[in-house]
Amino acid sequence: MSKGAEVPLTTLRRVEADGVIVFYREAGPADGPVVLLLHGFPTSSFQYRELIPRLADRYRVTAPDLTGFGFTEVPDTRQYKYSFDALAKTMLPLPMRCI
Repeated sequence: MSKGAEVPLTTLRRVEADGVIVFYREAGPADGPVVLLLHGFPTSSFQYRELIPRLADRYRVTAPDLTGFGFTEVPDTRQYKYSFDALAKTMLPLPMRCI
């Protein structure tokens, strides 16, 4: 981001994916190349609060809270199995659902 440029707005959203209500932060142009930021254990998308605006002038940035972290909600009736396979099934289609 160049000096004097406006800081891109980061929007907080939710979307249903794989029976889970996924909370995510997004910013950037709708037609920009997509960058998906996935956090590690034991954090959330909040860790990217400073990075998102720095990328958002060139990219469409999406940073979800993984299941079990942050503001993502897993209904009890979903009986979610917390595994890498389940995380991938939930998160992989997310950028396309957020467009």
